[in-house]
Amino acid sequence: MPIRTQPLEEPAINLTPMIDVILVLIIFFMVATKFTEEERNLDLKLPTVATASQPTTAPDPKIVNVQQSGAILLGKEPVTLTELTQQLTSARAQYKRLNVLIRGDQLATHGQMAAVYDACKQAGIAELAISVRLDTAKR
Repeated sequence: MPIRTQPLEEPAINLTPMIDVILVLIIFFMVATKFTEEERNLDLKLPTVATASQPTTAPDPKIVNVQQSGAILLGKEPVTLTELTQQLTSARAQYKRLNVLIRGDQLATHGQMAAVYDACKQAGIAELAISVRLDTAKR
């Protein structure tokens, strides 16, 4: 059995890569902070306005329900296709990116659903969603 003449070398953690990363992060934040200071220090005289309004927040999506009988409900109010188009058009005039959620009964005909889709298209609705339920029993 060989005899050791030198003591065992203790394992050491190399901190150089970690220090490099920390220095790069410090430099990044220092440069980013400098840019924001320069933007604030620009000598600008901003224009003034007589009146100001709060920016409009996005309204909740309009919900259109199509029942099995073919009846159409906007929210909880029964409407015709013409009234649906008119109400969606007026709502879209207030908020350009109006969302509409269509909930159709599973026994509603494709023709009834297509008529509702067409009414939304005529109203200029671009954000349209269809509600379905996930059947976990068939998985």
